[in-house]
Amino acid sequence: MTTDHVKESGTEAPAARQAPEEVPRPSGIGPLGWLRWGWRQLTTMRTALILLFLVALGAVPGSILPQRGQAPEKVAAYLDEHKTLGPWLDKLSMFDVFAAPWFAAIYILLFVSLAGCVVPRAVKHYRSMRARPPAAPRNLGRLPQSATYETDAAPDDVLAEARNVLRGRRFRVDVADGAASAEKGYLGESGNLLFHLALLALLFALGLGNLFGYRGDVLLTEDKTFANSLSQYDQFTPGRAFKGGELAPFTITLDDFKAAYETKGDKRGQATAFDGHIRYRAAPGGKEKRYDLRINHPLKVGGAKVYLLGHGYAPVFTVRDAKGDIAFQDSVPFLEMEPRNMTSEGVIKVPDAEPDQLAFYAILWPTAVAGEDGKQIVSAFPAPIRPVVTISSFKGDIGLDSGAPQSVYKLEGIGKTLQPIKGGQKLLEPGETFRLPGGAGSVRFDGLKEYMTMSVNHDPGRIPALIAAVLAVLGVATSFMVRRRRVWVRASAAEGGRTVVEVGGLTLGNPTSEFDDIVAALRGPEDGPGSEPGETEPPTDRDSGSADEPKE
Repeated sequence: MTTDHVKESGTEAPAARQAPEEVPRPSGIGPLGWLRWGWRQLTTMRTALILLFLVALGAVPGSILPQRGQAPEKVAAYLDEHKTLGPWLDKLSMFDVFAAPWFAAIYILLFVSLAGCVVPRAVKHYRSMRARPPAAPRNLGRLPQSATYETDAAPDDVLAEARNVLRGRRFRVDVADGAASAEKGYLGESGNLLFHLALLALLFALGLGNLFGYRGDVLLTEDKTFANSLSQYDQFTPGRAFKGGELAPFTITLDDFKAAYETKGDKRGQATAFDGHIRYRAAPGGKEKRYDLRINHPLKVGGAKVYLLGHGYAPVFTVRDAKGDIAFQDSVPFLEMEPRNMTSEGVIKVPDAEPDQLAFYAILWPTAVAGEDGKQIVSAFPAPIRPVVTISSFKGDIGLDSGAPQSVYKLEGIGKTLQPIKGGQKLLEPGETFRLPGGAGSVRFDGLKEYMTMSVNHDPGRIPALIAAVLAVLGVATSFMVRRRRVWVRASAAEGGRTVVEVGGLTLGNPTSEFDDIVAALRGPEDGPGSEPGETEPPTDRDSGSADEPKE
């Protein structure tokens, strides 16, 4: 059978039939779709709250564990005490939490999440404020608040009066299709947005301070001057983007430090006031000014704030070497051993003594008295009423020439490169001199000075953070106090030439008296309750549980 014959018979060979087209299988949302999905998830308020919780949770180790930026010596001591746990915590950046990559990632994600959530909401809110109020629902009687009455006024006159009454109460009013639509209370949502935008600004301000700010601690003894340079700081923590050349060139001189203490009762010895009498210059060649630096009364100079942190004693010593030459003459800051009575300890290093270098370990008792056993010396009061120091002498190699860093409050190499001098212990009062055995030299206790510790803090984000915090409080207070209110008035002709007026309201969270006052103002004295009994119906409040939301 030929092909033409097959066609004429109305059938085709199986091979000649066209195969059905296959339905294409879904190819997925693709990379761009996944990015859109991820962005939507990141910019939800739920994600922002989770990230805010993670920031608070991540800051917990920073408040419990010592941090390198504030106390590097405590971090080293922690690592020495915890040989197993310490290195693992260090790998997780637990000793430098606020500079850790994981904390920065959470912080940045929180910032992006808030920005992506709040900014579109602010734009939408702005557009809705400029839009017309929503049209009146079909059945005003089913709203949570509603009222119906009749009046002799024409419908247009009723709507005109409704416009005036509602505008007088600062409603936005639109009259169309026989009804007046009014709305107000956008300030509540504005406050909510202000709170979130202020929170966003607060995060930005904190980041600004961490990037461009700095903080440093300084110990300043009486009659000495501090110049704001990196070499003068005992401890300095710069921001990530801070440069050393940005330090303001101010100077501070401590003339006198005074501390007052309780002298009687159970609180005897407790400090009542600290006062550092200083002179400062904002710039070289500038006018010198005086200031009393006290607790919670910082000095503002050079864009920074200088805070008083603490104080201590700095005994003055004169050390002569074996040749009789003055090898050291200066005050030495001592660190307190017990805060109640200010018993303090310190070391004197004399690398210029010849032929052997000299070093001393000393303990200071500001008010020295005999202990209960009559042998030991204790301090009975923190003020320097009867200052006494005990000296322990050493000679040899202090180790400063090796170039290795040393603490100024600790002697290195005792028993190795630095040997105790036999009979080199002595108790000294101000003005007394101790001649070291073997002609090694002498040390004289010249007197006692005081020092104060200061914190110099420059934070360019401080003022923006304060403004953002104030705005956040105002925003959240406004969002709680103000609620959205909507009122609709419909006027339609009735039999007998009268007009039926329907009033509906959505003023949830606000006193119903506002709605009642609006209805009373619309009805006026002539149409008020009791003017025409039987023809008017007093305003009624319906159960909000049976109300339908208006269609917008």
